[in-house]
Amino acid sequence: MWKMAEKFDVLSESLERFIENTRQLGIIVADFPPQGQNTLSQKLHVMVTGLQELDKFKAQVQDVQVPMEVFEYIDQGKNPQLYTKDCMEKAMVKNEQVKGKIDTMRKFKSVLMTELSKMFPEEIDKYKEIRGSAD
Repeated sequence: MWKMAEKFDVLSESLERFIENTRQLGIIVADFPPQGQNTLSQKLHVMVTGLQELDKFKAQVQDVQVPMEVFEYIDQGKNPQLYTKDCMEKAMVKNEQVKGKIDTMRKFKSVLMTELSKMFPEEIDKYKEIRGSAD
């Protein structure tokens, strides 16, 4: 069984070869001379073989799920690797927001407990005893 990184490395290499062959085929077709039929046929054969090779990877990467946003990045001409970076930045911002809310709630709890202790000292002592906390 292949490790996850290895199977993606092999797939990536295969895709790069296929992309390069597609680029070469585009060049051949764009400037197609009559005597170039043999070259075109060979390149088409290489393309078919490349597609068959890629098809073999289907089972190995079937469990991989790609977020739709990645395809949106690609459609917008952005590097799909930026998606991960952007997600991490958004997560860090959200983490800071949540952390701030937690800190605010802790401060509120502390002030609330102090004020309640002044108004209801016996009840707060019972509450602290039940909770097992010395807040």
